[in-house]
Amino acid sequence: MYNHFKSISLSHRNAPLSIREQLALSEEGAKGIMLRLKDFFEVSDVLVVSTCNRTEIYYSSAEDLNEEIIKLLLIEKGISDIHSFLDYFDRFSEGESAVQHLFEVATGLHSQVVGDMQIPNQIKHAYQWTADLNMAGPFLHRLLHTIFFANKRVAQETFFRDGAASVSYAAVELLDGLMPNPKILVVGLGEIGTDVCRNLAQKTGADVTLVNRTSSKAEALATELGFKVADFENIEQEISKADIIVSSIALDEPFFTKEMMVRLRGMSFKYFIDLSVPRSVSPEVEEIPGVMLYSIDSIRSRADEALTRRLESVPRVREIIGEAVLEFNDWSKEMIVSPTIQKLKGALEQIRKEELTRFTKNLSDSELEKVERITTSMMQKILKLPVLQLKAACKRGEAETLIDVLNDLFNLEKQSETH
Repeated sequence: MYNHFKSISLSHRNAPLSIREQLALSEEGAKGIMLRLKDFFEVSDVLVVSTCNRTEIYYSSAEDLNEEIIKLLLIEKGISDIHSFLDYFDRFSEGESAVQHLFEVATGLHSQVVGDMQIPNQIKHAYQWTADLNMAGPFLHRLLHTIFFANKRVAQETFFRDGAASVSYAAVELLDGLMPNPKILVVGLGEIGTDVCRNLAQKTGADVTLVNRTSSKAEALATELGFKVADFENIEQEISKADIIVSSIALDEPFFTKEMMVRLRGMSFKYFIDLSVPRSVSPEVEEIPGVMLYSIDSIRSRADEALTRRLESVPRVREIIGEAVLEFNDWSKEMIVSPTIQKLKGALEQIRKEELTRFTKNLSDSELEKVERITTSMMQKILKLPVLQLKAACKRGEAETLIDVLNDLFNLEKQSETH
């Protein structure tokens, strides 16, 4: 099973946002792909991970289906020019590399912002989708629970998840500390503005209104995240209603000026968070009583400090992953001999029962109970050494030879068919 595990990956490392957004999958879309895979191929242990930065499909199969699965994904997303998308994908055709990749993705080593705190939850959501469709076997269950435990160690033993290491996340973290239950206006939905919105969406009950010059983009994002949307023409009215204004407008000169704030006098206390370069909020707005401004430089400084701490933790995170992968590898190798162990147990149990039937017809219930206990104990002791030897052979990579010997000695294949 271990060597059958494979995956395909499209991520920010190779693909720009314009490509990634075409292949992003909702829960419904991810489950649809999984059912298609089940219909078309002999696969098990299917996991579909889809975030704003990556779309990945993991599966177990004796065949390498990576190219077929990439084409299926593209067709399902309505893309006809398949050839132009193929180079954006990474392929993992060996179990070892696919497992290692999933560990590194799930802990945040491959995130656009190293140590991304959202990725463990996104992997858990993907696991839930797999469980909903009953497409996870013992291999995937064990793999993901090992990953979750490794993630817990990373959080407890390192600084890898400390602080907000991206500008958009640092802005939301700052915003969190300004006031309880604020009304938030996000103006400008470029990449950083969109990232802020996605981070805000993680907060339950957030009262967020989106404004963008291209209204269709604001409407689409608001529908996706459950936010409100307002027309750009009504922006001054929206400023009056908001407690916090997050601006990422791309202009050559400030859009929010002191003159605008004077025109809107009578406002309540306001916070401006300016994420634009060049600045979209004039520093002079702070001359208006009750207005406070946070610039991108102060927010980036917070993010850089957190990122430095995270990067310093990377070697220890890799150690934790290495230990977890080693533990999982040992378990996976033992899975290879598990069927043989079960056959051997079954063969010996059959012999035990047949012999008991022959010789215990005249025994009382108490005598029969003693004989049952004695023979069961004897069988377990006989099994102990072969089982230990099989598990040791797994770690040495010599299990197949010993499996063949046991099959021949006890005629396990025939015994299994007869049983």
